[in-house]
Amino acid sequence: MDREAVASHIPRLRRYARALVGDRHRADDLVQDTLERALTKLHLWRPGSDMRAWLFAIMHNLYVNQARARRSGIASLEDIAEPPAPGGAVDRLEIRDLQAALAAIPAEQRAVVLLVGLEEMSYAEAARALGVPIGTVMSRLARGRERLRQLLASGAGAAPSLKVVK
Repeated sequence: MDREAVASHIPRLRRYARALVGDRHRADDLVQDTLERALTKLHLWRPGSDMRAWLFAIMHNLYVNQARARRSGIASLEDIAEPPAPGGAVDRLEIRDLQAALAAIPAEQRAVVLLVGLEEMSYAEAARALGVPIGTVMSRLARGRERLRQLLASGAGAAPSLKVVK
């Protein structure tokens, strides 16, 4: 039963991993590492508690540990989301701008924005997943959203303006 419950969260884990690391292959590796750790530590999960938050906490901790080991900076966020099939150039440009803005905010704020905005976690669930107080989640979310608004309003990732040549 618990293995099936873990497996039911794989699509959300994959989506969050892709948004977090930006590369499909690294995201798949992160999900695989998360599932491996979760299945070997399944006896530590408390029945009745939120399994999704527990899995996201494992993933977040693995991501932080891998980032510390690499020390190569923040990954590119290309291919976070693909525009809907009928989407046009405008959809792709909006996604590109959002990806660029997400890449520009601090990792702590990005994690909270993705958990609350993309994964639709409550503040309490995000706090459990990240191992921080709810107030920290709220302040990081507010700062992250404000920074995203500023970056998107200023045209982060937009094409440079053209000069009129006479």
